Amino acid sequence: MYERKIDEDLDCGIRVASKVFGGKWKCCILDAIDRGINRPADICRYINEASARVIEMQLAELLFYGAVEKCSENAYPKKTEYKLTMLGESIRPVLALMDKWGLQNSQFIKERQRELL
Repeated sequence: MYERKIDEDLDCGIRVASKVFGGKWKCCILDAIDRGINRPADICRYINEASARVIEMQLAELLFYGAVEKCSENAYPKKTEYKLTMLGESIRPVLALMDKWGLQNSQFIKERQRELL
């Protein structure tokens, strides 16, 4: 496991939230699970811009920090699903605000993206 040379400031709420929920696809993964998209393959189809490996890595981090839990059935074929924990559910209001902000500003961002091309 990677050992940091400089201690992280985990007394800062923004840094703690960024550590657990930051990352390019974590909020999208949490949103997918919140919408009932629980199986890894379905999450990958829902977030088709990200590779399955990246989704898997982000799920592993969310699992490590306790934002999601992994549920597996001992059936064949094996069925694995992810569910939000209490910690994961506590981010719902923040995700809702991010979604609202994104929808309100999507046209402006789309115009800026066109300028880049």
